[in-house]
Amino acid sequence: MSANPNAAAPHRLTVHRLVGDSAADEFAADVRAGLTARPKVLPPKYFYDDLGSKLFEAICRLPEYYLTRAESDILSRHAEAIIEAAGGPARLIELGSGSAEKTRYLIDALLQRQPELHYLPVDISPASLESSSLELLKSYPDLRITAYAADYFTALGALEEAGKSKQDYRRTIALFLGSNIGNLDAQESRAFLRAVRRVLDTGDALLLGADLKKPVSRLIPAYDDALGVTAAFNLNLLARINRELGGDFDIKQFTHRALYNEDEGRVEMHLVSRAPQTIRLRALDLEIHFAAGETIHTENSYKFDAGQLAAMARDTGFALRRTWHDEAEQFSFNLLAAVSQAS
Repeated sequence: MSANPNAAAPHRLTVHRLVGDSAADEFAADVRAGLTARPKVLPPKYFYDDLGSKLFEAICRLPEYYLTRAESDILSRHAEAIIEAAGGPARLIELGSGSAEKTRYLIDALLQRQPELHYLPVDISPASLESSSLELLKSYPDLRITAYAADYFTALGALEEAGKSKQDYRRTIALFLGSNIGNLDAQESRAFLRAVRRVLDTGDALLLGADLKKPVSRLIPAYDDALGVTAAFNLNLLARINRELGGDFDIKQFTHRALYNEDEGRVEMHLVSRAPQTIRLRALDLEIHFAAGETIHTENSYKFDAGQLAAMARDTGFALRRTWHDEAEQFSFNLLAAVSQAS
């Protein structure tokens, strides 16, 4: 289903709402499966309801959350070099676009090299997607937006089916910014990158953000800040279950925990039950029992080195061509060239 909320520029904005009843069914199924598993787990993609998206934007402004500042540092200094290396003229696909604030550096660099730009953002939150798209259209009269309110795989499937529509562009540049690739384990990240590769032609590019390995003393505060914003972001997942599935989680009976798993090379986020308790989910006709100290594992954030990133590219039909770091070398943007069709 498509909608066009921008009456002032109907020719410049199309929003494909691929989040519908099936998404609600998928949420219910994933919550049932995750809370009846041992250990209990919930997928991190469900953080991003409207409130969760706003809380994440607040996290990005926290002093402990070095990732956003590192990204801005790289893009403010290297956006033109990134676009030059990627080639063009190009259209721009962004997976997990959010507020698209950082994307402006790349939009500016592209519009310095070509007269107009087709931008295709993907985000799970329709409200966040429409709001950011309208703000971009106000700033860029030479921008056209085709947006997809969907999860990554649904949107990539729609893009692959629609074809590339490259009449006016020689290339596609795909963006996966932030440290989102770190939310996926080795198998999931490769499945995701292969799905991205199927949307691209040989010679197209993917700009992949990846957080780098660093001391635990630097990592943990980024996921457990002093103000408790990340805790609120994590706990909001329980509030969403209450609202959408008739749950009776007492949010005060759970606490946020972030830890570093040395063996796996990842930061983990958990929700910890403060006491023995039983939770009822009316929409699922389900009771869930928690022991004191039992956790729900809600997110992983893997950290990488150069060798791991190059191997991930090789495994998925890409080649790692260039890497840019912030001045403190905490974060990386990696230009992956599509070199062979992934299976």
